[in-house]
Amino acid sequence: MVSMASDELLCLRINQYNNDTFSFFFVATREEGMIDISSKPVLYRRAVATGKIRLGPDSISSIVEGTNPKGDVLENAKLSAIQAVKKTSDLIFMCHPIPIEAVKVRFEIDENSGVVTAIVEVFASSKTGVEMEALTGVTTALLTLWDVCKRFEKDSTGNYPHTEIFEVRVLEKEKRGIE
Repeated sequence: MVSMASDELLCLRINQYNNDTFSFFFVATREEGMIDISSKPVLYRRAVATGKIRLGPDSISSIVEGTNPKGDVLENAKLSAIQAVKKTSDLIFMCHPIPIEAVKVRFEIDENSGVVTAIVEVFASSKTGVEMEALTGVTTALLTLWDVCKRFEKDSTGNYPHTEIFEVRVLEKEKRGIE
């Protein structure tokens, strides 16, 4: 028995596996949908997010020297980041679809530490901010780097003992009237 206040919404999802095993999960929320932004003004919005990935020397060499068999690693990650920014509201179900006006993606490689930093900057004229879009872009860029370099990152057991994504955060957020 689940007890809930009258203003809570209960959702039940049932997954069936192998025709006889069921798993259940409940989602309780006080909101009945997306936040209403209809009365908010359209403003210039900008957000910058960053994150880092630690890679081994073979991965770093393949990026710097352009020898990765999957092609231009940074271009792959850049395109993935841009696509992720545009698809954020499809991935995070309470995010509003935002008309993205521009996305800038850049990378910094520290060959000594094996760290690649991704920076994603998102621009829009919208009623709501673009922080989630910038964060989604950064994390997707980092996941793409991991994916295209994983052949160099695996140890003899197929695991990734040293590869890590870290320090994902919003660096800047800006909103102002449209000029």
